[in-house]
Amino acid sequence: MIAATGIELRAGSRLLLDDTTFRIAAGDRVGLVGRNGAGKTTLTKVLAGWSEPAAGSVTRSGEIGYLPQDPREGDPDRIAQDVILSARELDVIVRKMRETEGAMASVDPETHDAAMARYPRLQERFEAAGGYAAESEAAAIASALGLPDRVLGQPMRTLSGGQRRRVELSRILFSGASTLLLDEPTNHLDADSIVWLREHLRTYSGGLVVISHDVELLDAVVNKVFHLDANRSTIDQYNVGWTTYLQQRETDEKRRHRERANAEKKAGALLAQADKMRAKATKAVAAQNMARRAEKLLSGLEGERRSDKVAKLRFPKPAPCGRTPLRASGLSRSYGSLEVFTDVDLAIDRGHKVVVLGLNGAGKTTLLRMLAGVDAPDTGRVEPGHGLKIGYYAQEHENLDVDRSVLENMKSAAPDLGETEVRKVLGSFLFSGDDVEKPAGVLSGGEKTRLSLATLVVSSANVLLLDEPTNNLDPASRQEILGALRGYEGAVVLVSHDEGAVEALEPERVLLLPDGVEDHWGPDYLDLISLA
Repeated sequence: MIAATGIELRAGSRLLLDDTTFRIAAGDRVGLVGRNGAGKTTLTKVLAGWSEPAAGSVTRSGEIGYLPQDPREGDPDRIAQDVILSARELDVIVRKMRETEGAMASVDPETHDAAMARYPRLQERFEAAGGYAAESEAAAIASALGLPDRVLGQPMRTLSGGQRRRVELSRILFSGASTLLLDEPTNHLDADSIVWLREHLRTYSGGLVVISHDVELLDAVVNKVFHLDANRSTIDQYNVGWTTYLQQRETDEKRRHRERANAEKKAGALLAQADKMRAKATKAVAAQNMARRAEKLLSGLEGERRSDKVAKLRFPKPAPCGRTPLRASGLSRSYGSLEVFTDVDLAIDRGHKVVVLGLNGAGKTTLLRMLAGVDAPDTGRVEPGHGLKIGYYAQEHENLDVDRSVLENMKSAAPDLGETEVRKVLGSFLFSGDDVEKPAGVLSGGEKTRLSLATLVVSSANVLLLDEPTNNLDPASRQEILGALRGYEGAVVLVSHDEGAVEALEPERVLLLPDGVEDHWGPDYLDLISLA
């Protein structure tokens, strides 16, 4: 399926992976793990053929289905169903059949007759490609991932970020690819869709590489684990499932620690004896031999894994503001005849915490974009209060300029800070050295998340609009976000499928979309988080 031989990966001058060889065959379901920035996304792009390694080679056989964290934008006017069917090139035939059906109704005899003659040929091609059974299969996959028929008939530009990602995941699963490379496939999925995806991948017979921070998915699906060790630029390969991997890794760490302690004790004794013997000229050679033996003892040890670094996150001290820094009234949004939400009112008081709930496509991201001033509502208005300073974390990281460097993005977010201070903040978010000169567009999803959060830290915002801020983060980085939410003194409007994030926020109110109903927060709403 995929064979990587002696590959080397780099991010600028930083070495991510050195002279690494592995194979992914049919039936291998590999969990690719490692801290944010270790190179997981870079590796999957190389395996998919989207980029080339710095050295070494990758050979592929069969079709590769690749789901990146940030799917490439296609034609925004394409119908969602056509995007899915394009995986087997059925979309072209279906489109021609629709056009021909319209021509068959023409009052022009010549147009009508030509269409009548063309339609049977198109039907024959359609059936040879799988026909209605394939169309039904595509619809079933889409439905299982939370995309109803209504959404499948809409242009891509009318869909939310979560819906667009579900369409892309549906297309890849429908493709019948012999190898799947899935980068955080559960992002934007509700609980039912995640359960379905786990079962689907668990029984998948092809090759699979999955990057995920969903422990339950890894436990249910993978039968091999590749741990990308950022400290040693290597991949540790475990031919076991997730739970056994965790146990085996813990055992390995204890063994390494024990072996190092024993070797250091013996080496220390040899060096101490060598020091005593050096005083006598007759024993100088023996002393040198003892010192060499001590060095050999230490050099033969496997290095202990260093703890992965974690970005240190504290949201800013909010700038002074009035009692109600942000208010919205009568907001609505429609796409053609499709009404997303209508007549939504919201008042954000100083220091208050609000959670926005709703099914995918209910307009949660759209509402936050309106509040941030990125999109204009069809009706209604957003009114800034005295001293309002907004910090917006965008789900798709569109707040970042992908053509500018990490450093340039930060300078734009904090024009009053000197370069030394900006670099200091970036360092606390694990961007240092040449990393700050990388274009934001080449960053992994986790790195983009860290950069977006860094821009919030320097913003002195008093109202934070956070759209799925824990997506793409490893467990340690996620804990940093939860701690920052607990301690932030300003107002927050949060959209999240992460129950832990909502619990950390301790919201006072909840806004339910698309109806725009506002209510006091209660524990009963917590059960809706993963479902919405």
